[in-house]
Amino acid sequence: MFGKMLLRVLTRQKKKSLLIVLTVALGVSLATSMLNVMFDVGDKVNQELKAYGANLNIVPKGASFVSDMYQIDDNNQATPSQFIQEDELVKIKMIFWAYNIVDFAPYLSVTANIDDKPVKIVGTWFDKHLIIPTGDEIDTGMLAMKSWWQIDGSKMVDDNLHGAMMGETLAKKLNLKIGDEFTIVAPKTQQIITLTVNNIFHSGGIEDSEIYVSLPIAQKLADKVGLVERIEVSALTTPENELARRAAQDPNSLSRNEWDVWYCTAYISSIAYQLEEVMPSVRVKAIMQVAESEGAILQKTQLLMILLTILSLVCSALAISNLVTANVIERSAEIGLLKALGASNSAVAMLIICEILIIGFIGGVIGYFIGVGFAQIIGYTVFGSTIEPKILIIPLVGLMVLFITLLGSVPALRMMIFLKPIDVLHGR
Repeated sequence: MFGKMLLRVLTRQKKKSLLIVLTVALGVSLATSMLNVMFDVGDKVNQELKAYGANLNIVPKGASFVSDMYQIDDNNQATPSQFIQEDELVKIKMIFWAYNIVDFAPYLSVTANIDDKPVKIVGTWFDKHLIIPTGDEIDTGMLAMKSWWQIDGSKMVDDNLHGAMMGETLAKKLNLKIGDEFTIVAPKTQQIITLTVNNIFHSGGIEDSEIYVSLPIAQKLADKVGLVERIEVSALTTPENELARRAAQDPNSLSRNEWDVWYCTAYISSIAYQLEEVMPSVRVKAIMQVAESEGAILQKTQLLMILLTILSLVCSALAISNLVTANVIERSAEIGLLKALGASNSAVAMLIICEILIIGFIGGVIGYFIGVGFAQIIGYTVFGSTIEPKILIIPLVGLMVLFITLLGSVPALRMMIFLKPIDVLHGR
């Protein structure tokens, strides 16, 4: 009997049922898309942020810092212990978190003269193809790490030993343009090299007064063949927490379980520690301003998505409340008759709840698949890649449907409980 009554109600109230289905589907679709993006957004946001610079700086243990970790003494005055062997750079991709190392680039600077004017020459990898001893092959270099630079001219390649990238400030000062030749003289090694302006770039920083060349050119000018003075590394990291901060101060202070958790999590401090493990002669410094900013942006992005999810569920619950209440008002005579015939409040409430749960389930299924589609649209639009649907979202969707349908039914159930058969059956 109960089943027949439930089926009759569902088939008779088609328009109301359809509106409730659409309301649930809308709320669940938005929540599903936000949750899928939130669970997949960490690496994607980090990947986007990697386009704005390195978060790790590798220097020799014997290096001397001037004002900060980027300002290193002139290499012509440095001792051999203040350099890193270029051959060791492949080890960067041989740590536990190797796949989290997105890009890295070595640097070697030397002061040379152009028309008797001192200029800083920086040697680097522009787009280096490396074969790692593990068998992997990667392309890495400065161009990927400085993607915000505005560069005019054809792409600079590492095999170009006669070209140079010149900052726009220096190019204006020397009255040079793309295609012009200039001669540089290293005063301490007496090396003389003629180069062609391959690119003119704008960085918005001190680099605009510098010249970037292939690493072998700088090594020749400085007489430091096979050596570099520092390496910038861009890595995907997990936001720091109390455990990571304690480990950064002293890894030995951690218990064995804490150490395992820290070492096997992509904290910037654990990646730095692992780099020092494979390269004992270096010191790895985290650029905390970048790392902490990345963590803050990621946390705020995830918080925004959680708030949108909650807001969508609350709005859906309010809409369902209005629809179910209106439905109960329209069916007040029917409900009053059921009570007059002996139906208890709990029996009538069970009928309404089952009805709304079935309708909500249908809306939840539809909303889930629409939400997965929305997540893919967000992924392609914002990140240029797909959002992988998470299995965990399915039970969460079930809980969300249960929450919004029950919450939305409360006002209608309260009205039903206080409904008196004598009033509705006599038209009052």
